[in-house]
Amino acid sequence: MNDQNFVSRPDDAVYETGEPVLYRVEDQVAWITLNRPGFNNAQNSQMTYALDDAFGRAASDDAVRAIVLAGAGRHFSAGHDIGTPGRDVNRSFERRASLWWDHSNKPGGEFLYAREQEVYLGMCRRWRDIPKPTVAMVHGACVAGGLMLAWVCDLIVASDDAFFQDPVVRMGIPGVEYFAHAFELNPRIAKEFLLLGEKMGAERAYQMGMVNKVVPRDELESTVGQIAQKLAAQPRLGVALTKQAVNHAEDLMGKRAAMDAAFAWHHFAHAHNELVSGDKLAGFDARAMARANREGA
Repeated sequence: MNDQNFVSRPDDAVYETGEPVLYRVEDQVAWITLNRPGFNNAQNSQMTYALDDAFGRAASDDAVRAIVLAGAGRHFSAGHDIGTPGRDVNRSFERRASLWWDHSNKPGGEFLYAREQEVYLGMCRRWRDIPKPTVAMVHGACVAGGLMLAWVCDLIVASDDAFFQDPVVRMGIPGVEYFAHAFELNPRIAKEFLLLGEKMGAERAYQMGMVNKVVPRDELESTVGQIAQKLAAQPRLGVALTKQAVNHAEDLMGKRAAMDAAFAWHHFAHAHNELVSGDKLAGFDARAMARANREGA
């Protein structure tokens, strides 16, 4: 095969907002908000790089001692963008999380493999290693790619109406790219979560150890604010070293190696889907996944 055969793909994404992520600082806490509420905060690359900008801004600002990640609108995040006008999978962005080359003109499985090393696996690992404490404030849906954003945070506080779900086995894919399932959940529960693809309510997620606290929806922001203030009052270096210690322990238990293997299997599934159905997602777009969810419920 001649790997110099580059591919021209249409870049027809149309963004509905120039601010896919909002940022504010109050009382030493950076509040970072996913801001595509009309599409349930589906994550396109525009949002991903804006989120990286916000995390970088908070990490670099000495006045910020803690970080909260939230979602605007009805849901925290419905996952990766697989069907909005702003889906920008074919668009080039400057590499930040990895040194992988630009994906947009690459053939075959190289196209998604290079892209997702950067925007999914690489970015999530980068955000997990932010030395400042992070809290995910989850309400409504936290689905598939939404899980990845919550899981990179140190703490997860959920409203009582929140639910968590990774239904991508329906696409023939073994879970999302940042494969932390067997570390966020007991392995047997992780298998149930993936194989059945059912919604896990906030209370059960708390019982399984994936969520730190569940509160009524109208108390969510105030509760998270109080927790963030407590984190902000802790010694900066002590917090950073504690995060490093726990993250290192997880990696010694195999988290990073397991994730690398699962990422490879994830992309084998994409390639297999394209071979047998002509589509990397096995014919599922956002509407089809939502419809399957309703039918499954």
